[in-house]
Amino acid sequence: MMGYRKAKDVLPRHLLRAIQDYIDGEVLYIPRKTGNRRQWGETTQSRQRLLARNREIVARRRAGCSVAALAEQYCLSAKAVYKILAAVDDG
Repeated sequence: MMGYRKAKDVLPRHLLRAIQDYIDGEVLYIPRKTGNRRQWGETTQSRQRLLARNREIVARRRAGCSVAALAEQYCLSAKAVYKILAAVDDG
């Protein structure tokens, strides 16, 4: 989870002053180094919950549930349900 830290607590004074020359008092996002990046949902259960939901949608569709009913039940558009079904067929 991304957190906020006070720049004055972690940066050397000279670096903080240099940054203030460019962006004084505004919020600045500093991205992770390439090797330290995490994929979406890696640190939470979001990815697993969506995969489980999508498997459930596919199973219910195969059992005869209509796309319209699935869309309503899962608060999705019919187009989103079709994308989920197509992704399973492709994978």
